Amino acid sequence: TGATFDKRSPTWAALARIAGLCNRAVFKPGQENVSISKRDTAGDASESALLKCIQLSCGSVKKMRDKNPKVTEIPFNSTNKYQLSIHEREDDPQGYLLVMKGAPERILDRCSRILLQGQEVPLDEEMREAFQNAYLELGGLGERVLGFCHLYLPPDKFPRGFRFDADEINFPTTDLCFVGLMSMIDPPRAAVPDAVGKCRSAGIKVIMVTGDHPITAKAIAKGVGIISEGNETVEDIAARLNIPVSQVNPREAKACVVHGSDLKDMTSEQLDEILRNHTEIVFARTSPQQKLIIVEGCQRQGAIVAVTGDGVNDSPALKKADIGIAMGIAGSDVSKQAADMILLDDNFASIVTGVEEGRLIFDNLKKSIAYTLTSNIPEITPFLLFIIANIPLPLGTVTILCIDLGTDMVPAISLAYEAAESDIMKRQPRNPKTDKLVNERLISMAYGQIGMIQALGGFFTYFVILAENGFLPSTLVGIRLAWDDRSTNDLEDSYGQEWTYEQRKVVEFTCHTAFFASIVVVQWADLIICKTRRNSVFQQGMKNKILIFGLLEETALAAFLSYCPGMGVALRMYPLKVTWWFCAFPYSLLIFAYDEVRKLILRRYPGG
Repeated sequence: TGATFDKRSPTWAALARIAGLCNRAVFKPGQENVSISKRDTAGDASESALLKCIQLSCGSVKKMRDKNPKVTEIPFNSTNKYQLSIHEREDDPQGYLLVMKGAPERILDRCSRILLQGQEVPLDEEMREAFQNAYLELGGLGERVLGFCHLYLPPDKFPRGFRFDADEINFPTTDLCFVGLMSMIDPPRAAVPDAVGKCRSAGIKVIMVTGDHPITAKAIAKGVGIISEGNETVEDIAARLNIPVSQVNPREAKACVVHGSDLKDMTSEQLDEILRNHTEIVFARTSPQQKLIIVEGCQRQGAIVAVTGDGVNDSPALKKADIGIAMGIAGSDVSKQAADMILLDDNFASIVTGVEEGRLIFDNLKKSIAYTLTSNIPEITPFLLFIIANIPLPLGTVTILCIDLGTDMVPAISLAYEAAESDIMKRQPRNPKTDKLVNERLISMAYGQIGMIQALGGFFTYFVILAENGFLPSTLVGIRLAWDDRSTNDLEDSYGQEWTYEQRKVVEFTCHTAFFASIVVVQWADLIICKTRRNSVFQQGMKNKILIFGLLEETALAAFLSYCPGMGVALRMYPLKVTWWFCAFPYSLLIFAYDEVRKLILRRYPGG
């Protein structure tokens, strides 16, 4: 607002004293020459902010603490939502000062007086209303607001040397004097709104669970996009229509802000209804136990739940979640041990990057598996026809090994380097029960569709070579026994030419080589179509250099195995005519065209 205040004001002095004393944060040593605002601290983020503020305004906080030694303390906890400490007084050798800070509404409830212009006066309704207005204004800006109060303990009841007991409290914690409010903001990182938007487009529901006041929580949620612009809560609808909240149908509100006190009284069914009917949810003023209840509620909806947390009290929820995510910088050791993953930079956007990487890994594994499985059909079907139709063996075991251990290796690995498709974060999360790494669709695609086309390409090449050598397809059925008989050296082809056993085997092994080459040719198309699961290959492009190398490598290896001298003796692979390489080209083009049409239909009719 630009408003200023008098640092010499006794009320400010009292507020600064509470903020400095009721505070466990300290500056790390060896930073005397570093500006106060840039010094590293050891302690909670809110307390560190207060420490720097008081150090800048009032001077050394350490000296203040040395002059007012702490004698007992009740640390902040999520149940009480306050921190209390008792100190010896610098200005009164016989007295003690009790100071307290915490959730403003909890602090105010413990106060009966308020400090105004250095004087304690009764806390009346006018002051309570002023408190509420200030609280809502600061909270509405998305700032974290803390309340502060103190009490001068009477020396006659609490003389010097009195043994204060923080467990069995033997000192007053009510009828205190309210001193003031201080607010601070922990601005979300610039990448968070974009990360939340990515989550929403990826079908990931982001639920905010915080200990902040609902007003603050709602403002922060709107600032980072957890509550979208234009989406209203029940309270917003009631205010717009000028009607009581009770008259608004909760299902009309897409957004919802739930107070921890309301959550405490909810049944499981009521919580399930909130989780089911609202797309944007904020839980405020919650306890760690309630965080666990929320996780269990989400899991009852069948959701895969990831939870972030940094405190000891977050450990149950981190453990219960499908994936617990602890903060690497601000997180406690207990939370890190309970978590499945640790964020080294404490950045929410890193989680979204992790989701994207996970989807990319899953996609690329499926692509690699699909590519590898497809060639099984053109490898198996030659043996099936060899057995069933009694034809000469179209593909030998050695050539199959050359495919599986040679030409297919680098291309299959290259798919692991494929970049993410443009829609990878626009898809709904996969169903873990049906969308397995290898499922019916992948088997149908690899074996029933692309694999069959590849097999046709191989057999076409096989029949072309035999026909060119005189054995027409109609004469091949049932010829296997005579073909493989070493004693038969006068087997006639379709034109009456006689073939010796050695001559037949040269033709057969040439067919093996050609069938092998045809698989390489159709695997070109298979490799290219496996680059994407939904998008067109033209949209994805050919930027994967490892994949391009794989295409060249398998082609070069196939040519080497075919034309290298001595392969006829070593692997029974013989040189091919150039035209025989082109026999499988139409089938390769068919695979490419077929898959582009299939993906087009899939994009237009998703889920089909």
